[in-house]
Amino acid sequence: MMLTAATIAILVVMLLAIIRCIVGPSLYDRILAFNMFGTKTVLLISVLGFLMGRPEFLDIAIVYALINFISVIGVLRFSDSVEFNQQHQEQTSTKEGKQ
Repeated sequence: MMLTAATIAILVVMLLAIIRCIVGPSLYDRILAFNMFGTKTVLLISVLGFLMGRPEFLDIAIVYALINFISVIGVLRFSDSVEFNQQHQEQTSTKEGKQ
């Protein structure tokens, strides 16, 4: 009974994370919400594995956690490089405009 309530609570938090990922005011808020969704997914897989008596679900959860971590790092690096390129282009265009 208690694990069922925990599963429902995890699903509610995952729904809130999806809403935050869609509505988030900035890119970094959306990335954080996506990371939170992935973390809660790992927790959900673990709880469901325990409820079903399937310990191999923990292996799946660990792999999913690693994929989530690597994807968030990749998205952050990509967003930083895009922002850096945009700032660099703005600086060079203002320097050319002054000359």
